[in-house]
Amino acid sequence: MGTAPFLRLMRELASCYQALEALSAADIRRHGLTPAQFDVIATLGNTDGMTPTELGTRTLITKGTLTGVVDRLAGKGLLQRLPSPVDGRSQIVRLSRDGEALFARIFPAHVAYLADAFAGLGPEDYARAERELRALRERFRTALEAA
Repeated sequence: MGTAPFLRLMRELASCYQALEALSAADIRRHGLTPAQFDVIATLGNTDGMTPTELGTRTLITKGTLTGVVDRLAGKGLLQRLPSPVDGRSQIVRLSRDGEALFARIFPAHVAYLADAFAGLGPEDYARAERELRALRERFRTALEAA
């Protein structure tokens, strides 16, 4: 019995994602951050902050892990926890001045670092890859809804 063709595609998708994560993490660690810490800083950058629930949704970091990441970044003076102006039981997490300065310095540098990996791809390459990945994502969503 041969291997189902989609298994090879799944393996390639997973390998591609792992390679991108490894490339990204190598650069992030050079800035003295973990990938999760960078994710939080990048998500909060250019915002007025958000609730921990919003932050968890946007970063896809689990609640337990997010609490530790936020605690460590706050301990480094990169984040602030403020009372929510809307809900007295909730907090807003936002970058401190030092966090904003770090974001302004490392986010563009990280984007430039990743851009180097995409050197040589043209507009048609991007459009084709985006189109194929979008179609595949929609197939997954449709299958999930049907399940």
